[in-house]
Amino acid sequence: MHRRALLTGLAAAPLALPFVTTAARAQGGWPSRPVTILVPFVAGGPSDIVARAIANRMSQVIGQPVVAENRAGANGEVAGRSLARAEADGHTLMVGSIGVFAINAALRPDLGYDPVKEFSPVTLAVSTPNVLVVNPERVPVKTTAELVEWLKKNPGKASYSTSGVGSSDQMTTELFKQRTGTDVAHVPYRGGAAAATDLIAGNVQMSFQNLPTVSGHIQGGRLRALMVTGSKRHPTLPDVPTSAEAGLEDFVVTSWQAVMAPAGLPQPLLAKLSGAVTEALRHPDVKPRLEQIGFDVVANSPEEYRAFQLAEIARWREVIQRAGIKPE
Repeated sequence: MHRRALLTGLAAAPLALPFVTTAARAQGGWPSRPVTILVPFVAGGPSDIVARAIANRMSQVIGQPVVAENRAGANGEVAGRSLARAEADGHTLMVGSIGVFAINAALRPDLGYDPVKEFSPVTLAVSTPNVLVVNPERVPVKTTAELVEWLKKNPGKASYSTSGVGSSDQMTTELFKQRTGTDVAHVPYRGGAAAATDLIAGNVQMSFQNLPTVSGHIQGGRLRALMVTGSKRHPTLPDVPTSAEAGLEDFVVTSWQAVMAPAGLPQPLLAKLSGAVTEALRHPDVKPRLEQIGFDVVANSPEEYRAFQLAEIARWREVIQRAGIKPE
């Protein structure tokens, strides 16, 4: 009888696998309550979009509510400090940008958090090129070359919007200014959505924004795209040239969003977290939607993301030093 019961149990094991997986996730007391994903910018920008996509699916994966919470301020410093102070128990995460997790460390020696020492890497969630956009009613150009000519004819009269000081959009525009010899004033906002809104309103003239932030505005005619900063044309904007095609060689800039947790997470818990987040990102209800608006889903391992993050910090530190960019 005992042998028959054992064989019956083994035969049923494949059907019970999902329940075993769920039970395994709950070991060690995680998750014992709702999980909060901090978003260091206002609602509507890339970090917010990615965080909410993860939260909606991850709640089904772990069996607890997962809530995205916007804590904007100082280009991620407000949320970064909150994450650094949070308990390393897997119940507080943050989705942040290249600015929050790499450029800030290279640009600001007095940063209120250390994105390497005080955070545990979970995954590189998505990447995307930036796209140069202008207000079509205020800037009478259709190509990057025409924009450069227009800016040189109007020195000191144009401004550009960004998602904040130290953001990838600011760094990209500063590189553009260095390479083209143009003079454009910086107007920082508290996120990409706010930067795009003021550009549409005509309060600024141009911006290098993450593609998902402005793709709908481009398709709706509210903004005009002049080039993308990827190495090849993006399927979302197949008629928009790359920076190289627009006349700017060696001008490839990829923005990205990553997921972090507080430092000190035990390795088994970090593995569970990474598995839940990457499962959410790769889900057939999530991945296509993110790709449709311009994101490339990465969803790699904590080790792969950490190596990438360190390389990005080193890259942007060199760019900042060469360009003489200072925090505002």
